[in-house]
Amino acid sequence: MGRFDNSPGCIKGMELSFLRDIIIIFGLSIAILFICHRLRVPAIVGFLLTGVLAGPHGLGLINAVQEVEDLAEVGIVLLLFTIGMEFSLKSLMQIKKSVLLGGSLQVLLTFLAGFAIASEIGQPFGQSIFIGFLVSLSSTAIVLKLIQERAEIDSPHGRTALGILIFQDIIIVPMMLLIPLLAGATESAGESLFNLLGKGIGIILLVIISAKWVVPYLLYQIARTRNRELFLLSIIVIGLAVAWLTSSIGLSLALGAFLAGLIISESEYSHQALGNILPFRDVFTSFFFVSVGMLLDVGFLSRQPGFIILITFGVLFLKTIIAGSTTTLLGLPFRTTVLVGLALSQVGEFSFILSRTGTKYGLLTGDVYQLFLTVSVLTMAVTPFIMAFAPRIADFSLRLPMPSRLKLGWNSMQEISDTAKKDHLIIIGFGFNGKNLARAASVASIPYVIIEMNAEIVRTEREKGEPIYYGDATQEAVLEHAGIKNAKVVVVAISDPTATRRITEIVRELNPKIYIIVRTRYLQELEPLHRLGANEVVPEEFETSVEIFTRVLKKYLIPRSEIEKFVADVRSGGYEMLRSLSKKPVTFSDFSLHLPDIEITTFRIGKRSPAAGSSLGQIALRKKYGVSMLAIRRDSEMLSNPHGETQLRANDVVVVVGTRDKIAEVIGLFNDPEE
Repeated sequence: MGRFDNSPGCIKGMELSFLRDIIIIFGLSIAILFICHRLRVPAIVGFLLTGVLAGPHGLGLINAVQEVEDLAEVGIVLLLFTIGMEFSLKSLMQIKKSVLLGGSLQVLLTFLAGFAIASEIGQPFGQSIFIGFLVSLSSTAIVLKLIQERAEIDSPHGRTALGILIFQDIIIVPMMLLIPLLAGATESAGESLFNLLGKGIGIILLVIISAKWVVPYLLYQIARTRNRELFLLSIIVIGLAVAWLTSSIGLSLALGAFLAGLIISESEYSHQALGNILPFRDVFTSFFFVSVGMLLDVGFLSRQPGFIILITFGVLFLKTIIAGSTTTLLGLPFRTTVLVGLALSQVGEFSFILSRTGTKYGLLTGDVYQLFLTVSVLTMAVTPFIMAFAPRIADFSLRLPMPSRLKLGWNSMQEISDTAKKDHLIIIGFGFNGKNLARAASVASIPYVIIEMNAEIVRTEREKGEPIYYGDATQEAVLEHAGIKNAKVVVVAISDPTATRRITEIVRELNPKIYIIVRTRYLQELEPLHRLGANEVVPEEFETSVEIFTRVLKKYLIPRSEIEKFVADVRSGGYEMLRSLSKKPVTFSDFSLHLPDIEITTFRIGKRSPAAGSSLGQIALRKKYGVSMLAIRRDSEMLSNPHGETQLRANDVVVVVGTRDKIAEVIGLFNDPEE
């Protein structure tokens, strides 16, 4: 018999077997995710559980385990590709401190701790270093997915965690190169390192050139065709090509995908590209979590559950302390320290990739390898729960006695001058909204103080003369330094929903009379924030709809006063009007949609206009000008189909219909002479 039967029947059988496995995975995932949704368990845990049940150590439902792992790797590539597109080189430079200093400290300290513990329990020198490598990496896929779902990617802990994770994804490259050296195969390690350095510099230059000139020009030419299929294929080819290029020179596929996303993010077509890729990402990423679940050997876990759970807890605790300490060294407040530490406490997906290479060189064998897999999967499984409870843990930790310098961060706020501490405005968060508000306050000569958590922004804006100070506004001391007890208005414009709620509560406690305006992204935050003491809550999604319908009504020539009244009604009612808006009968603004040759226009009658004080019969609109009057709006009353004896008054809003040239002739009839 031959080694491989490539007959059509055999190939078809393999294809059907793989298709059966995919159907099993998705079918089982649907059932488990539905149960998880009812129990309010995160979807990631559902996918891991699917893998455990369907895998070779569970019910054994899946035969093509290797093919599923290949699809999982595609999922990681697409995940980092979309993360790169949502990011940008400019944003990356803003968190360079977290990437370079935070990432290097976290990886180094965690590696040293893992190496020391492994050496202490009797592991050989090479294996101890390798275990240190494995423990030092966290899960980019899980952490960023959870942070994005919670809309915290722009929060201080979100930016810091992202910076550290990016460094981890980069540092895996030299780790991979060092594996042969650790195993004793040193012949070509130095040469490989030198070649990699040269190729790495070439990749960086390629990314810069592509992001600035090549890709924007290419996507512009493709977008001009207005062919959706061509645009989608072009985006996929760019992403996979850069990923393949980095992989071919010894870098990881995932890092290449992230770089490809960064390249596309610099073009004006990034949003369209992201929308096209997201469905593919969600499908393939689910394969990754399922494949991780397949690695868990339930039998191995059941033989010594106490020992494995103890090791798992030790890894979580160790990584939390080290990642948190790194964040403290960056000068960030204690609350951010706790959130970042807990977010990075698990073992990452790149540790699995690294472990596969290590097993080939004999650095992980037998029970040690299975222990690593089991502990790693368990840390991933509990991560969604840890991150869900992280804000409560952080708030509880802040009640513990500790130095104020540690609680507020090393870059704590400087004392604000007394001249700015009376009836002033406090702006918390200096993003897009904060900057616009500060600009408006400056023009209106309103004294204001800004509290911001990004040290780079604080330094840059202070050089420009802005009254901006570094601090965590969830701390009473920071708000008191900003003069919260004597301030008139505080505006909370940050991206962290949990911190927003806590700030609102503390501000109301410190100053019961202050006027609190809170910006939030989502409508469901309205009621909780009002209960905590906010006077006004501005949901971004509704403000966007207000702006849209305002512009639509303007296009239909609704008088400005009516539009403003409608907008005021929506806002004054806490946006309840839009939520309960019922369908109205067809109005005169719909009429023009069906008669495009006829124009419907509104005029406000001026005090000295020829029409003021005259009746409709006297001005003879239809007879002299060929224009008909549909209605008159007088104060809050609408007079429809007015008769000839109806007298027009100054400030009346009249609605007329006619052809465009006829309407142009009556403009002078309603406006004041000087207009």
